[in-house]
Amino acid sequence: MLPPFSPLRDAFLADESRTLDALIPVAKLAPDANARTSATARSLVEAVRARQQKHAGMQSFLTQYDLSSQEGVLLMCVAEALLRIPDAATADKLIKDKFSQGDWKKHLGASDSLLVNAGTWGMMLTGKLVAPAGDGFADVSGWLTRLAAKAGEPIVRTALRQGMKLMAEQFVMGRTIADALKRAASDDQAKYRHSYDMLGEAAMTAQDAERYFVSYQNAIKAISSAVKPGQSVFEAPGISVKLSALHPRYELAHRERVMQELLPKLMVLARLACDGGIGLTFDAEETERLELSLELFAAVFGDTRFIGYEGLGLAVQAYQKRASHVIDWLTALSLAHGRRIMTRLVKGAYWDTEIKRAQMQGFRGYPVFTRKANTDVSYLACAAKMLARPEVFYGQFATHNAHTVATILERTRGGDNKKQFEFQRLHGMGMELYDEVVSGHNAACRVYAPVGTHEDLLPYLVRRLLENGANSSFVNRIADPDVSIEDVINDPVAACQGNPLKENMKLPLPRSLFMSSDVRRVNSSGYSFADVAATDALHVAMAPTLARNDFVAKPLIAGEAMRGTTVDALSPTTLAKIGTVEEADGQLLNLALAISSKWPGMVGEDRAVVLERAADLLEERHAFFMALCVLEAGKTLPDALGEVREAADFCRYYAALARQHFSAPLALPGPTGESNELSLHGRGVFASISPWNFPLAIFMGQISAAFAAGNAVVAKPAEQTPIIAFEAVKLLLDAGMPKDAIALLPGRGEIIGAKLVVDLRIAGVAFTGGTSTAQAINRSLAARHGVIVPFIAETGGLNAMIADSSALPEQIVNDVVASAFNSAGQRCSALRILCVQKDIFPRVATLLEGAMQELRLGDPALLDTDIGPVIDREA
Repeated sequence: MLPPFSPLRDAFLADESRTLDALIPVAKLAPDANARTSATARSLVEAVRARQQKHAGMQSFLTQYDLSSQEGVLLMCVAEALLRIPDAATADKLIKDKFSQGDWKKHLGASDSLLVNAGTWGMMLTGKLVAPAGDGFADVSGWLTRLAAKAGEPIVRTALRQGMKLMAEQFVMGRTIADALKRAASDDQAKYRHSYDMLGEAAMTAQDAERYFVSYQNAIKAISSAVKPGQSVFEAPGISVKLSALHPRYELAHRERVMQELLPKLMVLARLACDGGIGLTFDAEETERLELSLELFAAVFGDTRFIGYEGLGLAVQAYQKRASHVIDWLTALSLAHGRRIMTRLVKGAYWDTEIKRAQMQGFRGYPVFTRKANTDVSYLACAAKMLARPEVFYGQFATHNAHTVATILERTRGGDNKKQFEFQRLHGMGMELYDEVVSGHNAACRVYAPVGTHEDLLPYLVRRLLENGANSSFVNRIADPDVSIEDVINDPVAACQGNPLKENMKLPLPRSLFMSSDVRRVNSSGYSFADVAATDALHVAMAPTLARNDFVAKPLIAGEAMRGTTVDALSPTTLAKIGTVEEADGQLLNLALAISSKWPGMVGEDRAVVLERAADLLEERHAFFMALCVLEAGKTLPDALGEVREAADFCRYYAALARQHFSAPLALPGPTGESNELSLHGRGVFASISPWNFPLAIFMGQISAAFAAGNAVVAKPAEQTPIIAFEAVKLLLDAGMPKDAIALLPGRGEIIGAKLVVDLRIAGVAFTGGTSTAQAINRSLAARHGVIVPFIAETGGLNAMIADSSALPEQIVNDVVASAFNSAGQRCSALRILCVQKDIFPRVATLLEGAMQELRLGDPALLDTDIGPVIDREA
């Protein structure tokens, strides 16, 4: 049986302060042990800096060009793209674009490293080749510039490609597993153990997943042949497996498919590793994949074929607030099966992505810690738990932080404790630190050794450049002589305790993301569909609405679906008196305009309060409105959630503008002594004509904008989605919008909409829909006599994406699929035309076809559906 997931789920977005209150006592050392740790950390940093002065190289280069400098950013942009560009023309344009922008001269002589200064000269020359004349540089290196100019762009391009390859090779063990194994046997690597990683990002197609599967099998066989007689599985080389590379839909929404298709592949790989006497570690993924990774790991670990095999491992990310609970979960799993688990403890490699996703999705909090010191405390607490249970864990502590290393050395002083764990470092990083640890402290260290061609390594290279180049990175700080040793070895527990607020206040919670923007407002709330507890609660809340059969999606002139309405313009009595469609159109139009034309208005502040209350009600009733979007508009669950969130954001956005522009008159300067004020007022009655592809968001957005500006609104929803509109108007009335300020007018656009826009009582029109309809409305308004009537229109078009060879094909396809197929391709912003440079067309076309084949069409109420139905038979 699986250990319970409930503690993990509770901790997903836990309060950071309370989480740290529980972790600090576990991470904290006794005073005497803390003093010894500080002394060890200091000696390690001193040794690292002494070694680096003798062997200054790539780290000095990356320290000089860190990401706090414009030149560092430019270098990373070139490194990310240059090697994969097949054609010379695009490569030359990229080089010109990036190197002409940098101030390379300021880096010349700033370092004692020959590599840094030689590289700086090269980039100065490259920049001069493309820089405008007369920039004052000719007097420094005029003859070199002329020489480079004569040599031409091909030589510069070739030199830069070679430079980027050299940079990339600093972080990659070999192009093939055979190359990597040969290098691992060299003198400088012999003192280390190795865990090989076959480079590759998440698979997008079944073909990619199969290719990675075959690559992993071949690599395991090759690594197994390198095991020396008598080596234990802990001493032997191993392999790391990226689960998302083995399945194109590795996400919780597709759990059943993953368990059926991926689990058997993992069993095959684990069997090969077990037979070969090597370790196999499941690599870490994004936070939303954690629970799925744990379930897969437990299924393999618990298989009776692996009784006695202690080579199965899992990476645990300390930056997640759930990390300590994952250690507890693994403890329960280990005890249930009576054998140890290899556990690679890492800080985490996707922090910026996790933060941005939480903000975009409107989480109530972050799944990761917001301060580096907090992550370090979490790491130390997890390490303490692991080291306290040697019968459960074979700890693999992956860190380049001298204080973290010193703490683990302190906790394992004496006896044979050092045989119960190992350190890990990334190939190309931390060499000086671990040369000292291995030789001076007799501790084992394993190198995480990526294997692959330049094509596969680029995303990995960017992560390493980010890690090395960030000026807050420990790898950067330990190499920078301008940073004091005391700052480098600062105790994270003490730092955390010294912060009056544990959270990073420079990083607002997702809910407060827009509180410092020009239009200050609360962000709309959302959640992750990988949050199982939240998703289960959503399904329960949606079920009653989804089960109803009295919602009839058809034109509502006869009013079957309008029972119980409180909207005067659509009361059952009124509708019962209406006979034919033509009579209904005319009577409803007159009734709606008669009501809204009488509205006396209300002050801007009160209008803002109504709209903010409407946003709150939308979030309270989100399950109901999501179910309506599924039933009536065919929206998938993620699209339905986005619809509700956008509607709420519209309400709050226009509420903020109502306060800014309509709360009080604006005093104007009076240069001759007079007093001038500018006050804004509504125009009268606005016609709001909204589409079916955003039946809630745009419907609410148009009404909110008009009402915020002081207008009454006659809302004409799309004839395909009147129920959503009807319930939205009911919500607005519940929020306090006066009945006289809003009238709902459902019906066919060519009849009732056409009559509405030509009525002289209409003072403005907001429209979203087809271009031909917008042109017809424009002509109708232009034909009216009197004042010019404002017409605000958003229409569709043939939206195109243009991709040249500098773009990453996987990113192209991700964006294409999202733009072209979300909402079944029915958004006015949907991608219609993809223009791809011919040099990369074969790869992009193959990826796109494979990614499209992975999309699931079906019932939009099911979470694993990617594409629901189109709106109607005509569409």
